[in-house]
Amino acid sequence: MATETVESPVEALGSELKGDLITPEDEDAYDEARRVWNGMINRRPAIIARCEGVADVQTAMQYAREHDLPIAVRGGGHGVAGRATVDGGLVIDLEPMDWVQVNPDSRRVRAGAGATWGNVDRETQLFGLAVPGGVVSDTGIAGLTLGGGMGHLRRKYGLSCDNLVSADVVTADGEFVTASEDDHADLFWALRGGGGNFGIVTAFEYDCHPVGPEVAMCFVWYEGERAVEALEFFREYTEDAPDEVSLLPFYAWVPELEEFPESSWGNPAIAFLGCYSADPGEGTDALRPVREFAEPIVDFSGTMPYVELQSMLDEDYPEGRFYYWKSLFLDDLNDEIIENIVACSERCPVPLSTVDIWQGGGEIARIDDDETAFPYRDIPYGLNFEANWDDPRETDAAISWVRESVAEMREHPEARGQYVNFPGLEEDPSRVPFGENADRLAEVKAKYDPDGVFRAHGNLKVGE
Repeated sequence: MATETVESPVEALGSELKGDLITPEDEDAYDEARRVWNGMINRRPAIIARCEGVADVQTAMQYAREHDLPIAVRGGGHGVAGRATVDGGLVIDLEPMDWVQVNPDSRRVRAGAGATWGNVDRETQLFGLAVPGGVVSDTGIAGLTLGGGMGHLRRKYGLSCDNLVSADVVTADGEFVTASEDDHADLFWALRGGGGNFGIVTAFEYDCHPVGPEVAMCFVWYEGERAVEALEFFREYTEDAPDEVSLLPFYAWVPELEEFPESSWGNPAIAFLGCYSADPGEGTDALRPVREFAEPIVDFSGTMPYVELQSMLDEDYPEGRFYYWKSLFLDDLNDEIIENIVACSERCPVPLSTVDIWQGGGEIARIDDDETAFPYRDIPYGLNFEANWDDPRETDAAISWVRESVAEMREHPEARGQYVNFPGLEEDPSRVPFGENADRLAEVKAKYDPDGVFRAHGNLKVGE
C-alpha cells in the first residue's frame, strides 16, 4: 500500500517559488543567506525566500500574511540599520532580481530591486550616462533611492529619488501597481524619500544624465591638526561652488596602506572627496583650490573613469564589519559648529570611523520640501557620524560615541532633522527624519498598508 506524502506549509511554499527557499534546516546555506552587510546585525529569520520575480514576491508575502509572520525586505546592498532581516519572520530577498535595462534614446534605465549601483553604473556608462547613486558601488539601489540617495552627482542632478520616474510595487494586499506622477501619485510621492514602508518595490525606472566616461575628482588628505582650518575653507569654497561640484570633507585616521606615507599611519586627518560632473578639464580647474588648501599628506586627485570613482571606496566598507551611522542636517557651518565637529571627531574610540560633512544645495534645493517625501532640501550641509569597527568588544563605545556626538550637535539651533539612510537603529520618532512630511507619510501608510505589514522604518507607524 502506497504511503501518501503530505507537504508541510513551508514545503508547499518552496514548490511554488521559482527562486530558492532557505530555512534553518539548510545549515550552511542558511547561515550565508541570513547574513547581512552590517556585522552588528545578527538575526535569525524563520524563512528566507530568494525571489526571482514579482510572482515570487507575491507568493512569499501571501504566505507570510497567512501565517502571521513578520516581513523584512532585502534589496541588493547595505542597509546600515538592519531593516533587511527579522528574527523569526520571513525575509523577502530580492537580491536575485539584479537586472538592468538601459534605453539610451530616451535616457532612461529600468533596474530590478536587487541591483546595486555598480550594476547600474556598468550598464549606463556604456552610453555615457549615469543615474545619481551612492558613493560605494555595492550599495543597493532600492534602499538608497527609497531613503533619498546622496552621491557624487547630487548637486548637479539631484538625489537618486529625484530621478525616479516610476516604481513597480507589490502592495500589502498583494496587488501589483506601477507608481508614477500619473498613477498612484500619493504612493510615488512617499517612495521618494519616505523609505520602504509602503510596499515592496520590485523595479525602479530612472532618468539618466550625460556623465563621463571620464570625470575630474579630488581625493586629498591633510593633517588632522588642520581640520578646523580645512572646514573653514570648505565653508568659504562652497558659498559659490558650481553645481557640477559635489564635495565631501571627512575627519578620519590615516590607514596603514602603502599608498600613504608610513610616518602618517594612524594619525588623524581631514580629507576631501569630490567630483566634478561635467567637462574634466573644467573640473580640474574648479577643484584645484581644494587640492591646494595646504601641504597634503597625499593627493589621489585626477581624472578617472566614473565607474572607478564609484567603486573607489568599496574596500573601506566590507561585508561583516560593524557599522553604526547617525546623522543630522545643519543650516550653517559657523565657527562654533566647526569646532564642535572637530572636538567630537577627536573623541572617536574606533579609528576606522569617519565624520562626514555632505555639501548640499544645487539641484537638491531647487525642489520644494513637499514635492517628494525627502525633507530638509534647503539645508546646505549634512553631518554624519559614521562608526566602523571590527572588534565586537568595541561596540558599546562606538555606539555611545555616535549617540553622544549627535546629541551634542543637536544642541546647536542650526541643527535639525536626520538623513533617512543614516538613522542609527531608528531610535528617533518619525518627525526627526521626515519633518513636516511625517503626517502625510502616515496617511499614505494607512492607505496602502493599514495593517502595518511593512516595518522597514520602525519609526513610522500607521496613523501616527
